[in-house]
Amino acid sequence: MNIYLIGYMYSGKTTFGRRLASQRGMAFVDLDHAFEERYHYTVRDCFARFGEAAFRRLETEVLHSTATLHSAVIATGGGTPCYGDNMDFILAHGTAVYLQMTVDQLVQRALDSRNPRPAMRGLSADEVRRRIERQMREREPYYRRASIVVDGAMPDFDLL
Repeated sequence: MNIYLIGYMYSGKTTFGRRLASQRGMAFVDLDHAFEERYHYTVRDCFARFGEAAFRRLETEVLHSTATLHSAVIATGGGTPCYGDNMDFILAHGTAVYLQMTVDQLVQRALDSRNPRPAMRGLSADEVRRRIERQMREREPYYRRASIVVDGAMPDFDLL
């Protein structure tokens, strides 16, 4: 069975995913890295060159390729479950785990990041907060469909 980690950027999906996969003896896949290996574009470059709609279509193809995996932990991108039928796919092919964090926690992580994500680069603290609040309002209904919700600030492996 695959475990799909979902949640907003900065929620710790990659860090938690690596630790969980190691602890369970499972393979680990970071969907963004798989995207970059498959298409030879960084996520940022794909967005800039082709736009979000094209990126999301290609990202969905990479997500769908995980159906052939068994016993893997897959860290999705923050918007992955919110596009098309991706959340339905995730639920049909494994267990979805939402790493939930508050807006305050996400804002703090975004502001503390030494390598800000492209979507946050050049934004003031107030702009970062507004962007996170807006996107969380849009994305939370998708994230809430997860089979398991854990505290992203202090995830408990025993819940899985």
